[in-house]
Amino acid sequence: MAVEMGLWRADGGRLSRVVPTSIGLESQLETYIESDPSMLGETLLIIGRQVPTAFGGFIDLLALDETAAVHVIELKRDKTPRDVTAQALDYGSWVAGLGRTQIQAIFEAYKPGVALEEAFAECFNETLPEEVNSTQTFTIVAASVDAATERIVRFLNEGFAVPINVVFFRHFEDNGAKYLARTWLVENEGQQAPGAAPARQTKTREAWNGGDWYVAFGEDSGTRQWADGQKYGFVSGGGGAWFSRTLKNLPIGARVFVHIPKAGYVGVGTVIGEARRFDEAVVDVDGVETPLQSLPLVGTYRHEGDDEDDSAEWAVPVEWTKTVPREQAVWKNGMFANQNTAAKLRQKFTIEQVTDEFGLDD
Repeated sequence: MAVEMGLWRADGGRLSRVVPTSIGLESQLETYIESDPSMLGETLLIIGRQVPTAFGGFIDLLALDETAAVHVIELKRDKTPRDVTAQALDYGSWVAGLGRTQIQAIFEAYKPGVALEEAFAECFNETLPEEVNSTQTFTIVAASVDAATERIVRFLNEGFAVPINVVFFRHFEDNGAKYLARTWLVENEGQQAPGAAPARQTKTREAWNGGDWYVAFGEDSGTRQWADGQKYGFVSGGGGAWFSRTLKNLPIGARVFVHIPKAGYVGVGTVIGEARRFDEAVVDVDGVETPLQSLPLVGTYRHEGDDEDDSAEWAVPVEWTKTVPREQAVWKNGMFANQNTAAKLRQKFTIEQVTDEFGLDD
């Protein structure tokens, strides 16, 4: 059954139907959506317009949602029922093969000089996930479609859980005022297909260079202080197995990028020893191996119940390449941050920003 939207003006106890018009609407919808993609019902970051594909076609709009899934947005215009659905799926098959680097290149062509990571953080107030384009959603935008198109889309969406849908817009004018009304062909409760295939990690995730690690140095005035780590050459974490577990994964020789949560990046250095309980850890002070706990530290590095290894503070010795005080921490929207104490640092954007700000050779 064809989807129809109606609009009535209420004048006291009398209703007057406002007649829709589609004159020029589909030619304008692409610009409307680009300027405010939330009109599609969710927050989206447009990453490309009229994106050329490898086989000669052009995708009207490409976007990312907050999970970094890619949305292929195609306007119906004058396409036939078979063409509009086939084209959306054809474009989707091409998009599905794009890796993270290619997605970044599309955005770079669309917004020269703007990093995708920064734009994503500004749009969603979140760090760009490591997995980009692990799934795709297809949206056909139209003022109207015929019964054949509706049958095809419903068949794919409801019968085979293909994340394809049609969003309808109708244009109304009433006494000089203009309105747009929107509805979906299939009730839109999230278009991610159940049982979707696993993410193609080798393409959708940034490659790890095998040596760079992220370390969160969570400052606590009564426990842990960056001034100590900066002065004596160490990073630490603890107060629970969850906080120390990942720190113990840091291998000797790893390059660490140290981040103070809610402040920024404050140090880059090389791991020179294995993780040890803080009360057993030693660092090099003027060529002499010195127990950390014997030094005049600002923090206490003690936790309740830290007689047990899982509750204790753990430390890893680091030879610093470059450090700055907390007040000079480096941070830009889109830079990598993680709740783990230590994690593999894959994000090229963060590495480049810190390297540049610290004056290091990558």
